[in-house]
Amino acid sequence: MTELKDRIDSELENINAILRELPEARKCSALSALELAGVGALIHNFYNGIENILKSIFQFKKFDFPTGANWHRDLLELSLENNVISKNTFEELKPYLAFRHYFSHAYAVDLIPTRIEPLDENLEKVLKNFMNDIGKYR
Repeated sequence: MTELKDRIDSELENINAILRELPEARKCSALSALELAGVGALIHNFYNGIENILKSIFQFKKFDFPTGANWHRDLLELSLENNVISKNTFEELKPYLAFRHYFSHAYAVDLIPTRIEPLDENLEKVLKNFMNDIGKYR
């Protein structure tokens, strides 16, 4: 379990570093396209860190890991089914999953501030709930 704890702690360090990089008291509609792209990239990285933690837990618990084109969505759904995360956290993470997909396939100049702002505003709360759920693995 120590190896899993170390992996989770390493990912959480990276996620917390991402949160520290986000500017304080930001209003996404006031950001330039370049700044908005930066915020989008950090939100994308946030969700990648969450996925990395879930992948580590799946590997440790020897859960079947999803494959195929929809593995990102399946990983989140299986995390709920396997009681890794709560229904509440699952619902909170779904918009980040959707944004991860959008950000990976969109042009940075097409980012919409009003879609990014709620994700940005809820990062710390979502992380706190996620950490509470995965506490049994640390």
